[in-house]
Amino acid sequence: MPGGSPQTLRPFLWRAETLYPDTEVVSRTHEGIVRHDYAEYAERTAQLANAIEEAGYGDGERLGTFCWNHSRHFETYFGVPGTGAQLHTINPLLPDEHIQYIVSDAQDELIFVDESLLPKLEGAATADPESFETVEQFIVMSDSVPETELDAVAYESFIADQPTEYDWPELEEDRAAGLCYTSGTTGRPKGVEYTQQMLWSHTMAIQSPQGIPLDDDDVMMPVVPMFHVNAWGLPFSATAGGAKHVYPGPQPEPADLAKLIEEEDVTVTAGVPTVWLGLMEYIKENDVDLSSLERLIVGGSAAPEAMIRFFDDRDVELVHAWGMTETAPVGAVASLRSDLEDADYQTQLDKRSKQGLITPGLEFRVIDDNGDEVPHNGEDFGELHIRGPWVTTEYFKRPEANEQEFEDGYLKTGDVVSVDEDGYIKIVDRAKDVIKSGGEWISSLELENELIAHDDVNEAAVIGVPHERWQERPLAMIVPTADADEETLGDELREYILESYPKWWVPDNFVTIDEVPKTATGKFDKKSLRDEYADESLVEGRVPDDAAPE
Repeated sequence: MPGGSPQTLRPFLWRAETLYPDTEVVSRTHEGIVRHDYAEYAERTAQLANAIEEAGYGDGERLGTFCWNHSRHFETYFGVPGTGAQLHTINPLLPDEHIQYIVSDAQDELIFVDESLLPKLEGAATADPESFETVEQFIVMSDSVPETELDAVAYESFIADQPTEYDWPELEEDRAAGLCYTSGTTGRPKGVEYTQQMLWSHTMAIQSPQGIPLDDDDVMMPVVPMFHVNAWGLPFSATAGGAKHVYPGPQPEPADLAKLIEEEDVTVTAGVPTVWLGLMEYIKENDVDLSSLERLIVGGSAAPEAMIRFFDDRDVELVHAWGMTETAPVGAVASLRSDLEDADYQTQLDKRSKQGLITPGLEFRVIDDNGDEVPHNGEDFGELHIRGPWVTTEYFKRPEANEQEFEDGYLKTGDVVSVDEDGYIKIVDRAKDVIKSGGEWISSLELENELIAHDDVNEAAVIGVPHERWQERPLAMIVPTADADEETLGDELREYILESYPKWWVPDNFVTIDEVPKTATGKFDKKSLRDEYADESLVEGRVPDDAAPE
């Protein structure tokens, strides 16, 4: 083979254990903080690989995980695909019917499950045994197994007495290494497979200067779940770079994250905006030492400009990254081009507020409703199409979706974007979330970011509500701060939006709610909001004739 060896995950772990045997892998668990170093991690991963092989798996079988972020879960990241098996990370926050569908569709033969999540998985399995008929055993990620109806063994028993060395096979690059399903908010979840080469090339792109590079002096804490697109690939890239790992464990609260940052000297962390909104509120009320933290990676949805400023004021760089399950996931990173390093702060902030520059190795185009490519002028917009070595070209067992969502080798992302003259991609909205009012489009995302920047707003979500005359009109759901005056808040926000946007962009009503519902991946669940608030009376009569588009 040209180059002497295939592009697989194995060299990343080999490098870490060879060059950085004393670098730590730290986990917050129910029992407290657990520490290993790369040398111990490599031995435990070898034990896992031996156990998998002894149990008769490894040649293309799919092995599932149903776990939080911790070192045992991390051991499956190299231990499972390193044997030739396929690591299938399952989102435990999905409803039972989706879990049943996913396990059945993937035909998992073994599932690793956290003890705290065992009742959830057991409930799904016993309610529909046929969907779990391919699963031969459950491995509980603990020292012992609680009482359960499932055929289960403890993880430590599973790997005990296994050799701490393993003869890793030389795998082909096109060998399936990973499987992850979309969250299924618009129908059944769709499976996306990752080959060894896809994960290798994604890792190398992240490690490039225009990605999210991690070095041997970094301490990486992924708050983004390991069950969601491999925690954005950060466990692989941190290992490749020889960085220290810190895993925040089950359902960390802002206080847990702050404590780990302080005590483990975290330099890089990553998660969706809702995570950092919670941390921001905690920081405002508590004395938190962020001196070690250098970069905070935000993905899943856009971070408000106010959030970027908040962390800038504390010498923490907030970095936008964009991607999807289908892109493994990083596709763009909002790093500053060298010719913008001397630009004024607001210009830089405008660039950093966008989803960023395409990651090296990928290509994209933006297509309008007429099928034409739009110019890079920051104004025209269309659907983002993307292709490259780690972008999927088909869905798992879904040929009907392939015909609809791929074209000329490009993935049609469903994201409506504009691209400015410097090449920065800005998501205007998801195609399903953009509000079509009087023949014009309103970005729910822009309105949300503007509302969240208001001092009296903790969270905000904007949806389109049916309107007899204008087709749709924006409705804003607001989670106010504790000291906000709810009686006057709507009028204040209406005037606030008018300072930056035309009248017809202003939401016709502002509904106060306790919390914006979240999807299983931590994003705002607008589908459930649209279902709940699909009532024209909420906006009827609120729009003056001169305020809506003609």
